[in-house]
Amino acid sequence: MQRRRQCLAQVLGGCLVGQLENGGNIGAMQDRDSTLDNAALKEAIRRAGRELGFAAVGVARAEVGAAAGELREWLAAGCHGEMDYMARHAELRANPQQLHPGTVTVISVAVDYLPMAKMADKPEQAAISRYALGRDYHKVVRGRLQKLADAIAALIGPFGYRVFSDSAPVMEVHFAQQAGLGWRGKHTLLLSQQGSWRFLGEIYCDLPLLPDSPGEEHCGTCTACLDVCPTQAITAPYQVDARRCISYLTIELHGAIPVEFRPLIGNRIYGCDDCQTCCPWNRFAQLGDPAFSPRHGLDHARLSELFAWTEAEFNERLAGNPIRRIGHERWLRNIAVALGNAPNSPEIQGALGSRANHPSPLVREHVAWALARLAATSSVPAPRA
Repeated sequence: MQRRRQCLAQVLGGCLVGQLENGGNIGAMQDRDSTLDNAALKEAIRRAGRELGFAAVGVARAEVGAAAGELREWLAAGCHGEMDYMARHAELRANPQQLHPGTVTVISVAVDYLPMAKMADKPEQAAISRYALGRDYHKVVRGRLQKLADAIAALIGPFGYRVFSDSAPVMEVHFAQQAGLGWRGKHTLLLSQQGSWRFLGEIYCDLPLLPDSPGEEHCGTCTACLDVCPTQAITAPYQVDARRCISYLTIELHGAIPVEFRPLIGNRIYGCDDCQTCCPWNRFAQLGDPAFSPRHGLDHARLSELFAWTEAEFNERLAGNPIRRIGHERWLRNIAVALGNAPNSPEIQGALGSRANHPSPLVREHVAWALARLAATSSVPAPRA
């Protein structure tokens, strides 16, 4: 058991050793005297991660600590809204070993996604959260994590693991901070000195790797994200009421968008990036991975054009895009609100009129609201994203 792996010192020299003839049981690592081996393996994991396109790779213990209590308090206050899965799987978030037995370590990764294109800033254009302009990050990041796990197995033999990217009840920001990838910003997203335009992913595993030092907080007295939030969803530093958040309202909410929030949504039809675009640290953000470059002109599309998509066009054009999961009905609901916030014009009126008798009561109600708002506020500047 102790001799069945080649010396991990080869890894530091850049050589990825292959799987050994007897397979692998990572428990043998615990029998080795090897702080050096542990450090070498971590360095090999980081190197493989960089080669796979990860901007950062870190290691944390599979312990959530006080974060579990904070989650329970947030749920008890009802801040999760209709996201019942948050409450249903709360204990799996709090106990990684229940989600994947044998887990002792979390390998946390980050992928940059900032596109070169600027956010749509004209009220007749659709503002879509930058993370959703290109390919579905869930599949891309999980695929790369699987390749990273394969690379680790090539070094040490088979080991127990499971990969995630916003695809299971995992405290992603907590583990990313504990792994040294950054800190939790006051908007509750992971923030680093390279900004916050990053996807996160994890490998739950049974490798007894030495953890990295947690990221230190660098927000200071800045409250830019709290001040800019259109709906005041960031109720206090590190506290978000999802029921007020535009991302929740346009993505997670299944029914009618509360009337009081509709004018504040402006031209945002999927998500909201305001708390990130205002963050001073994002001045240092790197351009993102080409895999997430905008597709189908979503970074400059006109609202009226998107509103005209049939359900078949919606499904075809957004295949492999995270937007598709909200479905055509909610897509039309969101765009109807944005059209109601746009400057009145024959183009806008015509677009809304084309859906006035839509089969869905949800769509019809939001179209009616939009037409009434245009009639009442045609001389008032519409909010912008």
